[in-house]
Amino acid sequence: MFFAEASPASPLGGQRPAQRWSVGAVIVDLDGTMVDTLGDFDVALNETLKALGRPGVTRADIERMVGKGSAHLIRSALLHGGLQADDAAALQADAWMRYQAHYLAINGAHSAVYPGVVEGLTALRAKGLPLACLTNKPHAFAVPLLKAKGLLNFFAHVFGGDSFERTKPDPLPLLKTCEALGTAPANTLMVGDSQNDGIAARAAGCPVVLVTYGYNHGDPIAQAPHDRLIGSLADLTA
Repeated sequence: MFFAEASPASPLGGQRPAQRWSVGAVIVDLDGTMVDTLGDFDVALNETLKALGRPGVTRADIERMVGKGSAHLIRSALLHGGLQADDAAALQADAWMRYQAHYLAINGAHSAVYPGVVEGLTALRAKGLPLACLTNKPHAFAVPLLKAKGLLNFFAHVFGGDSFERTKPDPLPLLKTCEALGTAPANTLMVGDSQNDGIAARAAGCPVVLVTYGYNHGDPIAQAPHDRLIGSLADLTA
């Protein structure tokens, strides 16, 4: 059982009234939820932009861009550098190829697991809850990162932004992950760090807990749909 404290509900976002959930499995986001990967994004993206002769981006810029998959991140960086939409689209394929090579070369080298993540995942597993990692990061990036950070063995399933036809905030990835876990959405907790996770969870019918330290496109996380906010994954079972 998990408990969410009472708070005014909003039709557009925010927290729902207090309630208890019977949780049979947990889905956990990756970037901004378990691992601070801004450093990896910074190196790979700016190396890509440099090779293309485009202006670089700051970590603050990247923090607003991440969360909707690598294609969106690259496109946002190209547009941020002053390109028109058609010109950015023309460079997208080349940029993606370069970005993929740079990212795979440094994946995890400039990132760190957030405090409380291992403790939180350990506590969930101790309760007998099956776990799945669901991220908009490409699967080929997600698995090596989880392995490098010692987190991979916590998860029965790992799904990336290219694992299904659509990505979060569409509910499809959550519904497909619930199927893989063998639990109904109403009994499957989503843990994330952004409105993408909150919107997807609401649409899928999953309860959702959001962390307060992640990446939410520069918007206050309290405005995103959620049932509870936590400062650490270690607080999940508190």
